[in-house]
Amino acid sequence: MKKLLLLLMMGIFGLGCSQQTPKVLKKSFSKEALAQKLEDEDGKTVTIQQILDQHKGKVLVIDFWAGWCRDCLNALPKARELEENNKNIDFVFLSLDRSKEGFDRSLEKFEMKDKENYWFSSGWKNDFNNYVDLNWIPRYMVIDQKSAIAKYYAITPEDPEIQATIDQLLK
Repeated sequence: MKKLLLLLMMGIFGLGCSQQTPKVLKKSFSKEALAQKLEDEDGKTVTIQQILDQHKGKVLVIDFWAGWCRDCLNALPKARELEENNKNIDFVFLSLDRSKEGFDRSLEKFEMKDKENYWFSSGWKNDFNNYVDLNWIPRYMVIDQKSAIAKYYAITPEDPEIQATIDQLLK
């Protein structure tokens, strides 16, 4: 009986802590989300709008991650594989590390310095993350050539819809 109760409680806890697909899969960003500020590796402030403008005309994959996130680190090899298999699209990595020092350490430790990285210095709760219903990491989004959201919600780089979306956008 104790084992059954323990399993039941573990199941309830697991459901409560797991990612939940947002009820609305958004296709565009709000003005507030686009104005969200991040920092690059050099500490320069940049907005989501500026990042999207830099990649306009290209397919873009946004990868939300952090060096403290075990699921993110477990996904890194497959994320690298996705990037390697799609050299003709752009990738941007948005870090949710808790400090600039943690962000810098993570980039070094996980060999991310050669990628386009930004850090949410404002923390997890901000206009962009709230708008995109960020409730867990890793998380992946695919942005089309006009900066619209093509794939709103993926929790693993192995999600076949990511590649299918990329392939469709490149046709």
